[in-house]
Amino acid sequence: MGKVPVKNQREIALMREAGRIVAEVLELVGSHVRPGVSTAELDRIAEEYIRSQGGLPAFKGYGPDRDNPFPATLCISIDDAVVHGIPDRRTLEAGEIVSVDVGVSKGGYFGDAARTFPVGAVSPEVTRLLQVTRESLHEGIARAKAGNHLHDVSAAIQAYVEAAGFSVVRDLCGHGIGRNLHEDPSVPNYGIAGTGVVLKAGMTLAIEPMVNAGTYRVVLDDDGWTVRTADGKPSAHFEHTVLVTADEAEILTTNGETGSHKS
Repeated sequence: MGKVPVKNQREIALMREAGRIVAEVLELVGSHVRPGVSTAELDRIAEEYIRSQGGLPAFKGYGPDRDNPFPATLCISIDDAVVHGIPDRRTLEAGEIVSVDVGVSKGGYFGDAARTFPVGAVSPEVTRLLQVTRESLHEGIARAKAGNHLHDVSAAIQAYVEAAGFSVVRDLCGHGIGRNLHEDPSVPNYGIAGTGVVLKAGMTLAIEPMVNAGTYRVVLDDDGWTVRTADGKPSAHFEHTVLVTADEAEILTTNGETGSHKS
């Protein structure tokens, strides 16, 4: 792991602006989640809005493999797809859950967040999966303060999820974020409290629990992007970009209308 960047006030302001657009995209896309809408349509809506705000879609064209860059603005992952689902002509069906992950670049800095939405009515157990995943994110965010260790965040997420009978994905993790979409440190969703780097005010982290109803094990689709649960059970994903401070972490992926610990 390299040195974890600490942001100055100018950089933080730019990240707040990127984060505002991210938050507004998730609200906008969420308002269009309903049976019959295609994931490609949700992607179009998101890209149009990001560009209207002077931002750029951070995921489009991104990836370690130059021969297979991510082709869309949103990662849209349905039911047993954990993350990195590619939007296409598939339409949403009642009873499904859909995870929407969006990154935005503006002014040279990034914001990144995700939410999982029910499509119409879903089962009580799936409702609980969404609730626990969302709450585990905020359990982690509550530990993201200066003087704590990075894995205090990780351990809090893991403990909350496993106490509810679910599992955290181990092959994927959160990350630092700022001038780059992915920076040091990696932010796993499991770990031992009191370990990892000591957090400092000004660090910015994308904290993102990915929680499976069954096993934590995952598999990769042939498209080279879509990650699915190994047992075919549903998965939920919630994410915020946060700023570490001496006190309560500040959520940067918000439109300013919600408090530090609300989605």
